[in-house]
Amino acid sequence: MTSETATPTDLLDQVAASTARFDTAIGALTDAAVTEPSLLPGWTRGHVLAHLSRNADSLLNLLLWARTGIEIPQYPSVEVRDADIEAGAPRLLTVQHADFTASAHRWQAVATTMAPADWRAEVRNRQGGTLTADKIVWMRLRETEIHHVDLAVGYTPADWPAPFVARLLPEAINDLADNLHPEATPTFDIQSTDTDFTATIGPGRPHHTVLGPATALLGWLLGRTPGTDLTGPLPPLPAWK
Repeated sequence: MTSETATPTDLLDQVAASTARFDTAIGALTDAAVTEPSLLPGWTRGHVLAHLSRNADSLLNLLLWARTGIEIPQYPSVEVRDADIEAGAPRLLTVQHADFTASAHRWQAVATTMAPADWRAEVRNRQGGTLTADKIVWMRLRETEIHHVDLAVGYTPADWPAPFVARLLPEAINDLADNLHPEATPTFDIQSTDTDFTATIGPGRPHHTVLGPATALLGWLLGRTPGTDLTGPLPPLPAWK
């Protein structure tokens, strides 16, 4: 079984482990630390925590849509999503922690009782894209792992589990290729030094190769590291979406 063929049940185990790591990280914070900057521009750690809690509830909406057939949007609107994060960001650590734990438990409780047919139901994400419900588990795993790094508490891309990296790295490259401006970023190769992963980003012949461990490549492509642990000229990258 590869990371791409992991079943929702397999991924639920990974989400549970990732959530536990995130929960432990929250428990080590202080009220003062919650108000300090995260790695995301303009966001404190409190913003990251509030976002993770509301993300769990938004993905619960999609699970309920898949289970009942009644359309429940991921978020009522972009404005409501943003307002909820801003309102939740300055809360005390105990409130943030309880919210994260409760929202994660609500999501997990429904996800672990989904029937096989429920996972095949189609829903729409907040951008309007159609997906089958089995993708929702992967969406949650991406949130907990990437934003754990954004908390700036010592969890780095090097700590990402290998199956997570193996699945997200090609996705990140595809996303980058879709948003690449050839005039700003010349075609280049990516080559992992600790796995057999290679890829060409951009049209035509590559101008150079960027080499490094898979976790380091992914962290750079996602804008979570400056790429100082990579070898080769690093081209400018568009923001990850």
